[in-house]
Amino acid sequence: MDGEEFSMEDPSQLLQSASEFANYPGVPNDVAAKEFLDRFPLPVIINALQTKSEVPGLEATLVACLERIFKTKCGASLIPHYMPFVQVGLTADSQLVRCLACKTVSCLLKNIDETISAAQLIIDNGVYPLLLDCLINGNEQVATASMEAIEKLAGSQKGMEIVFPANNSDDMHLGNLSARCSSLGRVRVLSLIVKLFSVSRDVASAVYNSNLLSLLEAKIRDTDDTLVSLSVFELFYELAEVKHATEFLSKTTLVQLLSSTISNMSKEAILRSRAMMISGRLLSNDNIYMFIDESNLGVKAIISAIDGRLRLESQDLNECESALEALGQIGSSNQGATLLLTISPPAARHVIDAAFDKHARGKQLASLHSLANISGETRSDSNIILNGDAEESLRLLIYEAASKSSKLTPSGLFLSVLQQDSQVRLAVWKLDINVA
Repeated sequence: MDGEEFSMEDPSQLLQSASEFANYPGVPNDVAAKEFLDRFPLPVIINALQTKSEVPGLEATLVACLERIFKTKCGASLIPHYMPFVQVGLTADSQLVRCLACKTVSCLLKNIDETISAAQLIIDNGVYPLLLDCLINGNEQVATASMEAIEKLAGSQKGMEIVFPANNSDDMHLGNLSARCSSLGRVRVLSLIVKLFSVSRDVASAVYNSNLLSLLEAKIRDTDDTLVSLSVFELFYELAEVKHATEFLSKTTLVQLLSSTISNMSKEAILRSRAMMISGRLLSNDNIYMFIDESNLGVKAIISAIDGRLRLESQDLNECESALEALGQIGSSNQGATLLLTISPPAARHVIDAAFDKHARGKQLASLHSLANISGETRSDSNIILNGDAEESLRLLIYEAASKSSKLTPSGLFLSVLQQDSQVRLAVWKLDINVA
């Protein structure tokens, strides 16, 4: 690729044509890619990228051009023959070239002919350690491109064996990598773990069995840095959204970490709020009750912690709204709503009391939406009705709220709220269908 037969004295024609190709509107196709490569063979482009980088605009233009070429079937079919270029690109000083090399690996994994094992090519050419180096030491764009390539690699059985080595002492094990890199690199490794977890249930199982979720838990336990804790909580928030998350997260200490954070007065309000929102997202899925202990002690501890925060009159308003929203998310599942209404004292009372309090509009809106969730607005038709005790508790709490108001009856209470602004009225209409 470095030979004289592929060099060119004047790259201006290549630069102009590459610019036109890179900026041509629409998705690149095989025909266009083949026509371009017939004029400028891949070795010529690579040689120019390696030897003419001082030409203004050439590197960025050729990188953009090659990226579009490799996204086509035609271009991707050439990648196995140019793995040395990928290797060199992954170690280049130029962040643009490193990013291109990472994206080229993604194209290889996505578009390669089924007769060729992309994972084996990655093993044979030592690509995976280079991807990890890009993840740890590259700029933000390089790290993101590397992460996407590793995600795609983990999507195959052979790729999973690379990403999750059987030997826990392997240097490439993500746990060991996290332990020896900088704080920024560690955050990137944790982000990769979350991305991998979302690929599939099989990959999530590999993440769990490799004890990688414990890295996130340890980060919460072992730091007093609010920003670090907040970053990790954001990752847990992403995890909680994954379809198969409940099965694996229920086996960790996450539920205990959340309840202890929510009830910890020394923590920043923003951390407690985030812990509440993660709790709401995690416990909004009825499936989680299949995996936690039958007594629901962990769930009850979270509900109790949120209840405790709402009982404090001096509570931060944003934290209060987060708590009410979290209760609504928990109540969107049948079993969650049942717990909110039947635990003594019922945590749902905070939602109902705030729903009809006109003096705190933010709290009222959050509570009206939460009350609609608890009463079944977001549940399927077959799952709206709660058990007898929960339904009776809901009825009594609404009557109690009415009796403490000047309206005295639920109908009068709802009517008074319907006389407020449009956002409040819309929230009440959702609620009215189910409980009025």
